[in-house]
Amino acid sequence: MSVGDFLTLATLALAIAIVTPFLGRYIHRVMEGERVFLSPVLRPVERAVYRVCGVDETAEMAWKGYAVAVLSMAFVAILAGYVVFRLQDVLPLNQGGIPPMTPDLAFNTSVSFETNTNWQNYSGETGATYLTQAGVLAVRNFTSAATGLAVAVALMRGLTRRSTKTLGNYWVDLTRGVLYILLPISVIGALVLVWQGVPQTWEPSQTVTTLQGAQQTIALGPIASQEWIKELGNNGGGFMNANSSHPFENPTSLTNWLEIFALLVCSFSLTYTFGRYAGNQRQGWTIFAAMALILVVGAAGAMHVESVGNPLLPAGIDQSLGNMEGKETRFGSAVGALFMAATTGTSTGAINAWHDSMQPIAGLVPLFNMQLGEITPGGIGAGMYGMLVIGAILAVFIAGLMVGRTPEYLGKKVEAFEIKMAMLTALVLGASILGFTALASVLPEGTAGPLNVGPHGFSEILYAYSSQTGNNGSAFAGLTGNTPFYNVTGGLAMLIGRYGMIVPILALSGSMAAKRRVAPSLGTFPTTGVLWTVLLIGVVIIVGALTFFPALSLGPIVEQLLQNAGVVVQP
Repeated sequence: MSVGDFLTLATLALAIAIVTPFLGRYIHRVMEGERVFLSPVLRPVERAVYRVCGVDETAEMAWKGYAVAVLSMAFVAILAGYVVFRLQDVLPLNQGGIPPMTPDLAFNTSVSFETNTNWQNYSGETGATYLTQAGVLAVRNFTSAATGLAVAVALMRGLTRRSTKTLGNYWVDLTRGVLYILLPISVIGALVLVWQGVPQTWEPSQTVTTLQGAQQTIALGPIASQEWIKELGNNGGGFMNANSSHPFENPTSLTNWLEIFALLVCSFSLTYTFGRYAGNQRQGWTIFAAMALILVVGAAGAMHVESVGNPLLPAGIDQSLGNMEGKETRFGSAVGALFMAATTGTSTGAINAWHDSMQPIAGLVPLFNMQLGEITPGGIGAGMYGMLVIGAILAVFIAGLMVGRTPEYLGKKVEAFEIKMAMLTALVLGASILGFTALASVLPEGTAGPLNVGPHGFSEILYAYSSQTGNNGSAFAGLTGNTPFYNVTGGLAMLIGRYGMIVPILALSGSMAAKRRVAPSLGTFPTTGVLWTVLLIGVVIIVGALTFFPALSLGPIVEQLLQNAGVVVQP
């Protein structure tokens, strides 16, 4: 790993640490309806939205009402998206005679963008029209991200409010998340991308003559406006099939750095927002530290492995630049691995290098990031509610067992119902990932998908369902996913991974909100400091390892062992 690669990692870490308090405080003020510097401009717009939609912003919801609102929004959005995808050939702004999506692909794509997964079984520039890209997919990038943010804020309220039955108003939280947070930052980010060379146009694709005299079609479109929210909202779906490795999505080293920063900044900032809700900023910084340590260790390990190169290549081949298979020369092998770790540590799924070409042990990093529930730091909102439930609630339960008393978190007792909801949240991930992977590994429709055989082929299947259940959207790229089997099962995995977590988390939030605070005592386990951070990391990793280690052993681990022995699995 070169000095430049290390500086890329170090400057990103420094920038995130600096911005987190400012953005985290701003998010808290926005979500609680306090006046911010954008209020004179956006408050009239916000009120107009409520009037048009018939929303009473003063009326709050209990957890069941909040969950019904989230699910109703999802159902309507998925159905509307499906209709547009099926009719995109006859709708306006079809830049090149693009046909409609098949029923199974339309189902998969509509579910994908509503669940913040953005898994793409189609080629962006040839499978979706400008109307589809801008009117459906880009809009979903905002609303699905704001939904994750809203649920996280509802959980924070549930954990910190006293003796109440309400968690806020989903429609208000959704509106504020889009208007005050995602939209303004995305406008600025898109303009920066345009400055750096990312197209933003309604012109159709251009046919040009290359220097060799051949004819080539250059795809264009409103790319910049979708690119920034794709990263900021932890969406990941690329306008182009090559995603952020394409020079029209990510042209320079500066845009690459900014895109990694964008996909991390909101999720980390929510830790500070949590500290504001808890009334103790150390609570937020402790969560920040746990998330950051897991992410940095995985990123640094993958960067090192990729910078060393492929040991199976002959000694005479120059590998001074590392393992450059599937990498962009303008970014390099190590930075490609850094992007990979960041995009799977969040639920973004954007790529600037092909994960399928990574060394086996480096490919283990994105798999494990997704199988942890993408909570390091995870998607906007989703990472925070995942860490608080899978990490913090289970950690205080284990700590309570150690001292033989009812566990407490933020002054509230964590009892049987909360543990059941937390375990349900954790088990949903394993059941979906491992269940669908097992099904695809034995059925002819599933085994026809992988490009490779042996452990790498198994990894391609495991990665697909880890990505879709984890609402990530990246792929190993060696899997033929646009088939009825993978479109339908993948769509189901995305629904389970999103709403199978959100509903029990909201139930836990409602239960915790109704509890009274108890005074701390000698048996109360402190949830700040180094010991708590270590316990939090340990619980997260152990839960993930115990669930997924057997599957990982059949994939990247055994592939790495075979590579160390000089064995190449032949088709």
